[in-house]
Amino acid sequence: SYQMFARGDTVAGFQFESAGMQRLLKDAKPDRFEDLIALVSLYRPGPMELIPSFCARKHGRETIAYPDPRVEPILKETYGIMVYQEQVMQMAQIVGRYSLGGADLLRRAMGKKKPEEMIQHRGIFRAGAAQDGVDEAKADAIFDLMEKFAGYGFNKSHAAAYALVAYQTAYLKAHYPAEFMAATLSSDMDKTEAVVDFLEDSRARQVEVLPP
Repeated sequence: SYQMFARGDTVAGFQFESAGMQRLLKDAKPDRFEDLIALVSLYRPGPMELIPSFCARKHGRETIAYPDPRVEPILKETYGIMVYQEQVMQMAQIVGRYSLGGADLLRRAMGKKKPEEMIQHRGIFRAGAAQDGVDEAKADAIFDLMEKFAGYGFNKSHAAAYALVAYQTAYLKAHYPAEFMAATLSSDMDKTEAVVDFLEDSRARQVEVLPP
């Protein structure tokens, strides 16, 4: 599965640099589908800075910490790191006692970074957290953390679809290289630069490509 995104694929509007993605996968050593979903979400401008910590936590080189013990179930799959928009919304529900609809409004406000809305939501979050004995300083610290992640959080269901396609194409490339490269070359046959890259990749894998 480490061969996924072996070329510069564009996913969710971002250009994937193949060597960087391959280095990431080799360091992360994904061994479950959830890891692929998280890596697709993290390999973008902004959250890329969290990749070293994600890999270190996965392999026990860094301690996994949670902002609040109650949120461990929702952050466990990403080793205590908020990666998805859904996690930010669940944090708001669990710690700030938001309704699901209210949590979505909070997510939108955090994404837009409107100061007046953020002041209002901070007060709501503090009040909700206080009902469970969370003091204002701790509530603010958690809110700040959520705000930071919400700015570039990815939608998990969106990332899951990309991760599935990546896994499937990686499998095909590893086990059916000639068929996979033939299909890939055919799909981009009008893009000279891409064809050259695919030809080089094919030859490196000792897949014979006949001339026209």
